[in-house]
Amino acid sequence: MPVIDNFPIFLAAALLVAITPGPGIFYVATRTLAGGRGEGIASSIGLGLGGLVHVIAGAVGISALVLASAEAFTVVKIVGATYLLWFGLKTWRDARVPMQTNSHKTGSYRALRDGIIVEALNPKTAAFFLAFVSQFVDPSAPVAAQFLFLGLVTVALNTIADVVVTFGAARIRASLEDGSSLITRAQQASGAVLCGLGVSLFFARRST
Repeated sequence: MPVIDNFPIFLAAALLVAITPGPGIFYVATRTLAGGRGEGIASSIGLGLGGLVHVIAGAVGISALVLASAEAFTVVKIVGATYLLWFGLKTWRDARVPMQTNSHKTGSYRALRDGIIVEALNPKTAAFFLAFVSQFVDPSAPVAAQFLFLGLVTVALNTIADVVVTFGAARIRASLEDGSSLITRAQQASGAVLCGLGVSLFFARRST
């Protein structure tokens, strides 16, 4: 483990970021409401694995290259936004299907895969890691090792927060399952949130 003098400050800041409601928390909450606790946990793990992609890429400098290239940033952004929009619309459509058919569930494997794709194709996540983690890196020490370690800690905290949110959303879903109209509205709201995240990503701008 790299020696980082300001690690306690970093840990406090990373914990605050992890528990602050953001796209990741909204995403796992909507997946849980739509498909249940299993899909929510799988989505949380998927987001964590997708975050690791950015951590490793940031450690070797790939993220900086992507963010520096307007063309690469735009391509990644459009693909990620399109995927979110597609899944949001699908969630909205599947909400109309009676719950007894369970056709609105995609399965844990699919939820895991979706989480990885959504996070890995989000250039704003790369920007976050470069902007946030880099503040705590000592340039006089091995930078890549520090960035990798701090990035792993950040991803771990975010994943734990997402799992906690998943359990909360699962309880809400369970309380709504007695009323089909309520769970349908909850799933439609989930689809709307996913579409909103996609639109937000689509209009995201490259940091200068």
